[in-house]
Amino acid sequence: MGFRLAIGILALASAALRAQTAPAAASPCASTPSYSTCEMVFELSAEDAAAHPNPYATVELTVTFRSPRQHSYALGAYWDGANRLVVRFSPTEVGNWDYLVTSNIATWNQQRGSFSTAPSDSKGFIHPAALHHWEYTEKANGLDQAHLWMGVSEPRFAFMDAAASRAVADARASQKFTHLRVSLAGSGSDPSLFQGPDVPNTAFFQALDQRIRYLNQKGIIADLILSHRPADLLKALPSPDRRRRFVRYVAGRYAACNVTWQAVDQFEGDPDGRALLNELGASLKQADPYQHPRTAGALLTSAPLLDDHWMDFVSYGTSDDNLGAVEHQLYPVPFVNGNFGREDSGAGKSGPDDVDAATFRHRLWNATMDGQYVTYANTGSGAQYLDSPGAKAMSVWFDVLSTTRHWEMEPFFDIDNGRGLALEDSDYLIYIEKPGPIELIVEHHSYDILWINPANGETVRKKWSGDHFTSEPPDRSHDWVLRVVRLSRLESMNKSYKLESREDHDGNYAPIALQEIEANTAKVPFAIEQPSGDLPLAAPVSYSAKITRESRATRLMRWLWIGDVAADGQGYRVLSTSQKGSFRLPPDLAVQFPAIMHLRLYGMNANGKVYEVDSGCGLVK
Repeated sequence: MGFRLAIGILALASAALRAQTAPAAASPCASTPSYSTCEMVFELSAEDAAAHPNPYATVELTVTFRSPRQHSYALGAYWDGANRLVVRFSPTEVGNWDYLVTSNIATWNQQRGSFSTAPSDSKGFIHPAALHHWEYTEKANGLDQAHLWMGVSEPRFAFMDAAASRAVADARASQKFTHLRVSLAGSGSDPSLFQGPDVPNTAFFQALDQRIRYLNQKGIIADLILSHRPADLLKALPSPDRRRRFVRYVAGRYAACNVTWQAVDQFEGDPDGRALLNELGASLKQADPYQHPRTAGALLTSAPLLDDHWMDFVSYGTSDDNLGAVEHQLYPVPFVNGNFGREDSGAGKSGPDDVDAATFRHRLWNATMDGQYVTYANTGSGAQYLDSPGAKAMSVWFDVLSTTRHWEMEPFFDIDNGRGLALEDSDYLIYIEKPGPIELIVEHHSYDILWINPANGETVRKKWSGDHFTSEPPDRSHDWVLRVVRLSRLESMNKSYKLESREDHDGNYAPIALQEIEANTAKVPFAIEQPSGDLPLAAPVSYSAKITRESRATRLMRWLWIGDVAADGQGYRVLSTSQKGSFRLPPDLAVQFPAIMHLRLYGMNANGKVYEVDSGCGLVK
């Protein structure tokens, strides 16, 4: 940071100077605060530049950094124009670091050096924790630090002018957003990522460097989206070597920054998109030594790709509560909804998910009750859309969640006329979309009752004791958030954070685990009536589930129908989320026909218990 050292050969340097190694001069990373970036700059000599007319494609350069605690971080260099290559590094520990250069440029190869880094107040990077939540890598006073993911989608951020991008970053930071989605793929007249067939557009990336650095300075994590669709990646990068090279390049530029990775906006719909993303994800996992969170964007859900073991979390692109509620019980990863709706605050609507501010707020809180982290989007782009009702509702959301132990809260089901999250025995957070009588069963204690207006945060406070709470909201003019909380209990619990376990009534900690899905046919309270036999790919398919054992719990069921052709390896696709109706089979479900589809139906009852039944069907064109 600040001082940079050019290591290597200058055009007029003598033979003695060409042999100079890094330890002979001060390291550019000396005194760098932890989780701040520094850069080692390498200049090709005239001789090496002549041998490598496209350094991006042919120069190999990696610096391996060894931390005071003997952790290694191998960072590849990125080409930054002309004869210049850069290794961007962020120290994760305070103390003495060593480094080793390996390269196919003889002058640089096997150079060694060392430097000392300085402390900072950074919380570090983030990673998944406690099944469905996030934490920072650094502790505070020996305590784990949970991360509250609240995102905002700014699809033009990489392409707007510098002043506008700063205004967006300033506004979103003041509104308490902790993530900002940045797409590298533009449209129309936007700058291309490449200035030649295999030559990155360094001017574009240098401008993006400044924007990401500014976001990080404002406390915002950049969620980097590499491409719109798998097909777009394949068109721009037609060979595996070019794809690996590009992933290494992007990771070299941004892995040292505070970022997350999203391979594409939407993975469904492209033939063999899963295989391409598996390749891309594996390359990204290898190229990023900090292991920032990775996912693929989805029209519905990216959960079908979890079995490939390169993703750390699931991304949603839908407001479907049945899908979100059921999958939350199936997978031990965080869920982030990147598109449950876009607020129309004046720019106009272009699709069914473009909604008014009230509908956006309803979707926001329902996604939260499904156990998802949330991302705001607006149909408009520009300063006039920054201070919108939806953005204000997001700030209220952050204020409410940040006063809870949100990293321990999970969906709660002992409730009528509302949807809830709870850290049972301590804190219950209930969303009432349609105001009316509310009823919930809690542990018997004395509680503070907070009625919160989710549009503006105005709060009505009361006291209450008992285990069976019944009440009406303060008025019926809008939706409400109800919090039933033992504040003294939370104060006691906040003295120790153990994100990978949960405190019980006696103050002991136990590991967190998912529920066991019931697949024993004799215990499942429903069955598949249809479909059966061979199913046509092009025509509507009727489906239905029948309740075989009725109870109070089965009066409210959430359904998830999925289909998978395992032999073709495309991953499952969501077919429907209702008890009965008709669906069309996605064309990318299979490659070879006829095929055998594994049809799976999940049903979740009113108590949150999930059951599964399966059948096999043929697929024909």
